[in-house]
Amino acid sequence: MQQFKYSEFNQNVYQKQLDNGLLVTMLPMEGFHKTYAVLSTEFGSIDNTFVPDQKNELLTVPDGVAHFLEHKMFEKADHDAFDLFGKLGADANAFTSFTQTRYLFSTTSHLHENLDVLLDFVQDPYFTEQTVAKEKGIIGQEITMYNDDPSWRLYLGMLGNLYPNDPMHIDIAGTQESIQKITAPILYDAYRTFYQPANMNLFVAGRLDVEQVLAWVEQNQAVKHFDAPKLPKRTAVISDPTANDVIPFRTLTMAVERPKVMVGLRGIQSFENGKERLLYKWRINLLLAMLFDETSANFLRLYDTGVIDDSFNYNFEIQRGFHLATFSTDTDQMEQFADAMIQILKEAPEQLATVKNQFEDVKHAMLGRLINQLDSPENIAMLYGGSYFDHATLLDEIEILRSIDYDELAIAIDQFVKPERLSVYQIVPPTK
Repeated sequence: MQQFKYSEFNQNVYQKQLDNGLLVTMLPMEGFHKTYAVLSTEFGSIDNTFVPDQKNELLTVPDGVAHFLEHKMFEKADHDAFDLFGKLGADANAFTSFTQTRYLFSTTSHLHENLDVLLDFVQDPYFTEQTVAKEKGIIGQEITMYNDDPSWRLYLGMLGNLYPNDPMHIDIAGTQESIQKITAPILYDAYRTFYQPANMNLFVAGRLDVEQVLAWVEQNQAVKHFDAPKLPKRTAVISDPTANDVIPFRTLTMAVERPKVMVGLRGIQSFENGKERLLYKWRINLLLAMLFDETSANFLRLYDTGVIDDSFNYNFEIQRGFHLATFSTDTDQMEQFADAMIQILKEAPEQLATVKNQFEDVKHAMLGRLINQLDSPENIAMLYGGSYFDHATLLDEIEILRSIDYDELAIAIDQFVKPERLSVYQIVPPTK
């Protein structure tokens, strides 16, 4: 078992990869009563073309399989895993993203039993055509609900602009049409391919004894049979790595009180390892904070002129295979907003130079927000990025952010900010 020491915060992270390939990471936190555990697989909605386990040819599955699988994992022939967690006093949940599926619980007692429930229900699939058919109605209602959410439609619309030919522009849950094509054999193919221990990790944070937790997990895994560890074979996510397929502008009419507008910027930079990805992530986060944070001159100018209001938001996300930044607001001045965002980004070097003296303050504020997350086992576990970031923890991210100096932001601009990869998406109310 490896131990990683973070003396500044009096924290130690412990990590061991089991013989079956499962990586177990533990962060004991003295003085806490709650323990939080997350079991993740590197399988998300974009992984729709792959070579199934023990087969040789590529298979393309219907959109929404990863999310559908997440829903069905809790239900067994004679019980529901949610009920088992409830009897043990734990809160359980699960969610699917573009690149991962995560199963989790929090508890103040019965940690051993809850860990067994988590590992057992995720590692024991049960699907029948009857249970699959029943789930289609439930997930169909969820898709309808998201289709009625203007903020989600704005984000998904922007993904459709930035990645028109790639799976990111499809709702994580799939579509009403695609989920009708999902069958029990398709779910089993996906499960056997992506739910192998070598493609999964377990992160446990909070009140725990490291040796004890590791022994419990090893005991649980020792009585189960797994094939030799191997990683899934999947296709590349991006069809056009040069991003020449970006759609500059689209609009959607929807029943909203005020227009919504989003500007998006697609990145194409690739990196060799997780540390480089995290360094890139925090350089860009710093850059965007200096240009768009609510204390910035740009924000105050646009706010004072009514171009933006408290709904303004900017975000940078980097996931396996793709990354982007978005800038959005509710506004009656959609063109002015889009023009302002694009101009600021096009002038990023000059804009950055004017606020150089604010760099340390912005960086310290960002570090403070990250350090505050250390008071929450839940946040520590949920911010754990897995294999794409070489299993770095929040503590590693703090060290990376602290290492960045002002001159590195010019590198971020050069790597990321390209006007030809900008796009605008609007949602407007019906004309009366």
